[in-house]
Amino acid sequence: MSKIKPAKGSPYARILGVGGYRPIRVVPNEVILETIDSSDEWIRSRSGIATRHWASPEETVAAMSVEASGKALADAGVAPEQIGAVIVSTVSHFKQTPAVATEIAHRIGAVKPAAFDISAGCAGFGYGLTLAKGMVVEGSAEYVLVIGVERLSDLTDLEDRATAFLFGDGAGAVVVGPSAEPAIGPTVWGSEGDKSDTIKQTVPWDEFRTTDTAEKFPAITQEGQAVFRWAVFEMAKVAQQALDAAGITADDLDVFIPHQANMRIIDSMVKTLKLPEHVTVARDVETTGNTSAASIPLAMERLLATGAAKSGDTALVIGFGAGLVYAATVVTLP
Repeated sequence: MSKIKPAKGSPYARILGVGGYRPIRVVPNEVILETIDSSDEWIRSRSGIATRHWASPEETVAAMSVEASGKALADAGVAPEQIGAVIVSTVSHFKQTPAVATEIAHRIGAVKPAAFDISAGCAGFGYGLTLAKGMVVEGSAEYVLVIGVERLSDLTDLEDRATAFLFGDGAGAVVVGPSAEPAIGPTVWGSEGDKSDTIKQTVPWDEFRTTDTAEKFPAITQEGQAVFRWAVFEMAKVAQQALDAAGITADDLDVFIPHQANMRIIDSMVKTLKLPEHVTVARDVETTGNTSAASIPLAMERLLATGAAKSGDTALVIGFGAGLVYAATVVTLP
């Protein structure tokens, strides 16, 4: 018989607060057109993107995360010293070690929390949320800060007509804590590694180190049509599985917050899922672009701030991207 005592966590977990940070500089499509042969009409019709935010040198991954985290903590009514773990999802923090989560934890005033980074691309927020839920329920942390943050402008090839217009910068954060009732549903997540070359970094860091083999700084590239088909058809199935796992139907939803990759993908998923007209759909991509791991919390924050969604609403969130990886769950909005 085991001598290990059972964990003393909460029966359930929930999102208690959300915060976001968008860099000050707003970049319209006209700026992108300076380096690619395209048009504002083409960019809007293919992606739905009109503007995006690009970070200044001072708006680092850590700095943006600190700003978003401060807002999330205030929204949740949780003090920094109550945070037991900090999870950061990012692919654009260039220092391999130490984890940027440790710097962020220190700067927000958390006291010796667990702190680590994860790399799950555009599904990273969902992965972090699932880990945070487990910590709260298991009892290893009462409150967990989950951050999705990217400076994708650093990894954008401005001469690549297929991707130059897609990416933006920003940070989104949520505080996850105890709940007396279910408020974060089961996560449907996974990966399809046979498609890992569909979205990738053009040159690995070790190859870039040898200047005779790498002509350009590493950037993100993707096979647009393949990603579109996968996202629309396969991710709609995953989204439905998340609804089923939560024991609800599309009619029970108030809000749909998909990864803000592309407006056409979002609209196609809405159609495939047959979402009722009363469901509010996040379309933050129009003015924020694709911010990868930051896109879901940023979109969530904007919906709540504008009144398009309200506290207590039932929302389906789904992230998907490089790997190819995905994560979907149903949550109660803070």
